[in-house]
Amino acid sequence: MSKEAPIGLTFMEKLIGLVMIAIGAITFYVTYTNLGSAGASPILFLAAGLTLVVLGFLLLIAKTE
Repeated sequence: MSKEAPIGLTFMEKLIGLVMIAIGAITFYVTYTNLGSAGASPILFLAAGLTLVVLGFLLLIAKTE
């Protein structure tokens, strides 16, 4: 007997992944285009943006069981 994940859970997981990708990409882009005004360490914001993109991508391709 196979247990399927509820369709709402799968849908929300994919939706949250897409939102995380969008927020990470926006954070990375805005920081990259304004490196001078990002403060002392723009690397922190660039890394945070890339981390959000990677985590969002993992949520997007993950298989809910």
